[in-house]
Amino acid sequence: MDKARIGISIGDINGIGLEVVLKTLSNTDILDFCIPVIYGSAKVISYHKNIVNIDFQFHSTKGADKLNYNKVNIVNCWQENVNITLGKATEQSGMYAIRSLETAMTDLKNGLIDGLVTAPINKEAMKMANFPFPGHTEYITQSIGARESLMFMVNDDLRIGLVTSHIPVSQVAGTISKELVLQKLNIMNETLKMDFGIERPVIAVLGLNPHASDNGVMGDEEEKMIRPAIVQSKKKGMMVMGPFAADGLFGSGQYKKYDGILAMYHDQGLIPFKALSFGNGVNYTAGLSVVRTSPDHGTGYDIVGKNLADPNSFRQALFGAIDIARHRKDFHDMHENALVKKEKPKYNEKEDVKLPEDDEKINV
Repeated sequence: MDKARIGISIGDINGIGLEVVLKTLSNTDILDFCIPVIYGSAKVISYHKNIVNIDFQFHSTKGADKLNYNKVNIVNCWQENVNITLGKATEQSGMYAIRSLETAMTDLKNGLIDGLVTAPINKEAMKMANFPFPGHTEYITQSIGARESLMFMVNDDLRIGLVTSHIPVSQVAGTISKELVLQKLNIMNETLKMDFGIERPVIAVLGLNPHASDNGVMGDEEEKMIRPAIVQSKKKGMMVMGPFAADGLFGSGQYKKYDGILAMYHDQGLIPFKALSFGNGVNYTAGLSVVRTSPDHGTGYDIVGKNLADPNSFRQALFGAIDIARHRKDFHDMHENALVKKEKPKYNEKEDVKLPEDDEKINV
């Protein structure tokens, strides 16, 4: 495909989001791979540019329909002056994060950009500004009218999705159902095929309880909800294994055998993910008709303004959006050609792996 037009929402103006954006885009080699489109304000961006003291050239425009394909573009979402209070959650920082995000989403839905990378927001600031969603994932899912999506953490061959994401731990067990687990498995399976080019994904499912309940000794969610979803997914032709005890799967290194891992709740998936790949991970909202990624860190209020923020995760999120947009286009083109030729499309195949025949072998 031609160079992808990748939108960037600036997130919290009082955090490190713009620092990592500018550090990434100051390398002009990026322009060989994509057309960056920042949604924000040239004034705010210039303020942060002076903090990091880098040479950063950009093209200012009123809309994504008038892009310079050889420069970083800034779509000015507002003209008024803004009070920036570094390291502090404010109603204003939440308000402008919302304005940036909403403008970018409108262009994404209208096809003016091919993907969106979201810089970090602060949940307290967003609440002050009356943002009625727990985070980006929920907002974007509803914005495009999707019933469900999958929070998918990605770093090279490590890919961990979540059945539940931004809800209190006390609500996790009551939220999980056979239908929800099966829905997330379907999304993960199709995402691995379409967005990552894996023909027959092999997926591991984690249990909810310690030791995956030890056959019902510590809870019955595995037997009543999780295992039935796995059985049904296998009947549909999916390669799904489990439920596995989370500590055993990661502690033994067995997680490396799988193309994707489905965790039941936020910390069950995010703790091992960040322990194994912090600073290099990408948060991908899977299962949607649009492409959205983000870095795996927050607003970094404790280091903002000190020129200490590491741009690597944002850089990975940017290239992740580019790669997924390209994979998705190739996938659709391949299927269209296959329909014309009436033959089965071919994909990239993962090497054969020997899978444990019984999940008990790696429970500890």
